[in-house]
Amino acid sequence: MKFARACLCLVVAVGCVTSANAVAQNSAHDRVGPVPPAILAAKSIFVSNAGSDSGLFPSPFTGDPDRAYTEFYAELKATGDYQLADDPLQADLVLELQLFAPNGPTNPNKINGAADPLPRFRLTVYDRKTHYILWTVTESIEAAGSQKAHDKTFDQALTEVLNEFLYIAGKTRTPPN
Repeated sequence: MKFARACLCLVVAVGCVTSANAVAQNSAHDRVGPVPPAILAAKSIFVSNAGSDSGLFPSPFTGDPDRAYTEFYAELKATGDYQLADDPLQADLVLELQLFAPNGPTNPNKINGAADPLPRFRLTVYDRKTHYILWTVTESIEAAGSQKAHDKTFDQALTEVLNEFLYIAGKTRTPPN
């Protein structure tokens, strides 16, 4: 009886240690490092249009090279979380949005046997006073079969960039997808 009880205690103890280690490892990957205070304290933002690589408009995406900037600006303004400044000198943060295609905008080519990376958005967050980069968010635009589907994945990726920024800035408690 004592031997069975000792074995049971040993099994429970090992299980507890194993579970605690698994939880600690999972939560370490879920944590975000410290967010710079300038991002958390920002009240006003200037949105900078860093442009789009050539060859992305009007195909595979409809619109023009300013589409990402225009849509991002409108979505950010609609949140009501920030005052959007007309001049970077009037802002706490400068957000620089760029759409780029690392190895060409259309028809994936093979480089060393691998397909080219997808077009992606890069949002770089600068401290206006120091001009240092505080944070960068990058989101790929998934490939699609039609222009309508390309436009949908474009919009989804752009919204994801905004959601990630708002999450990092503490404006939402819902983590991005």
